[in-house]
Amino acid sequence: MPGWIDRLGGFVAGTAGFWVALGGLESSAHRAELDAIAIDRPIYIAGLARGGTTILLELLAAHPDVATHRYRDYPPIYTPLFWNRAFARIYDANAPAVERAHKDRILVTPDSPEAMEEVLWMRFFPGRHQPEVDQVLDGATSNPAFETFYRDHIRKILLIRQGRRYLAKGNYNITRLAYLARLFPDARFLVPVREPVAHVASLAKQHRLFCTQESEDPRVLRHMRRVGHFEFGLDRRPLNLGDPALARSIAELWARGEEARGLARHWAAVYGFVLDQLERDPALRERTRIVRYEDACAAGTATLAAVAEHTGLTFTPERLAELAAQLSPPTYYRPDLSAADLTAIREETAAVAARLGYTAPE
Repeated sequence: MPGWIDRLGGFVAGTAGFWVALGGLESSAHRAELDAIAIDRPIYIAGLARGGTTILLELLAAHPDVATHRYRDYPPIYTPLFWNRAFARIYDANAPAVERAHKDRILVTPDSPEAMEEVLWMRFFPGRHQPEVDQVLDGATSNPAFETFYRDHIRKILLIRQGRRYLAKGNYNITRLAYLARLFPDARFLVPVREPVAHVASLAKQHRLFCTQESEDPRVLRHMRRVGHFEFGLDRRPLNLGDPALARSIAELWARGEEARGLARHWAAVYGFVLDQLERDPALRERTRIVRYEDACAAGTATLAAVAEHTGLTFTPERLAELAAQLSPPTYYRPDLSAADLTAIREETAAVAARLGYTAPE
C-alpha cells in the first residue's frame, strides 16, 4: 500500500462531503457533455468475493465499447474528470503488471478494471455495512441525491473512457439488484457463483492472507475500510439480507473459529436470497444471468458467448476463444478442509447448491 495513496485516501474519506460537493460542481461545469451521453444497458457483476467476479470483469472490460472504473480512479472517486485529466500522469502508464494483493494469478496495472463505486454507495447510504442493519435496497428505495450524483458519475466514466456501455463490478450490489433495476430499466446483471466447497476454501484462504497483511501493515486495513471491502480480513462482516439473526449467527460462528460452517452459511444465505428474489420477480430474472465458475473454466467459449448474448456485447468467435483461454481452475493452492468442514458445508449449503445445479459434496 503506497504511502501517498494511504494519505490521500484518508484525506478524501475524511472530507467526503467536500468531495461530493466538488463532484456536483464538476457535473455542472460539464453539463452539456454529460447530458449528451446516454446510459445504455449498464452491466453489473455482483456476487460473493472469490466467485469469479474479477475475472469476468476483466474479460468483459476487454470489449472496446465498455467503460469501467480502473485502479487509477482512486482515491478521488467523486471527481473522476478532474482527477483523470489533471493528474493522469500520477500513475505510470507503462507500469509493469504485478500480481494483485489477493495472490490469485490476476495481474494488474493502474489501468486494470476494478470495483470502485462502493465508495459512493457508502457515502449516500451510510451504515449499510453494519451487520445489524438491513443491507437490501429494493425497488421501493429512493435516494434522489444519490441517483442524480450516480447517473452523472456513470456518464463521467463513459466520457473519460470513451465508452458506450458502463460496466461495474460490485459485490455488494447483490443486495441492490432490484433498486438498480428500477434506476436503469435496461440494465443487465451477471451473478457469478462457485461450487460451495471450492468457494469456502478460497474465501478461507483469502481471509487468512488479508488478516496477515492487515496485521503487518495497518494501511491495508484502512484501505479496505475506505473502499468498502469487508468480505475478508480483520474487519470481515456478514451481509444482512433482511434477517439480522442469520447475519449474527454467521458472525458468531466465525468468532468461535467455525470458519467453514460460517462461510458456508453465508454462501447459502447470499445465493438463496438471490434465487428467491429472482423467483419473485420475473422481470428481474429475465435481466439476470447466473454464471457458474466451473462452467466458465470447463467450457469458456460457450459460457462467454452466453454472457455476451445476455449483455448485448458482440465478440468475434476468435476473440471469444482468446478470452476463454484465460479461464482455468486454480492450481496454485489446494483446499485445506477437514472431514468435519466438508460435513458442515454440506449441511449448510445443500438446498441452495441443488437449486444452482450443484451436487452436495460427499
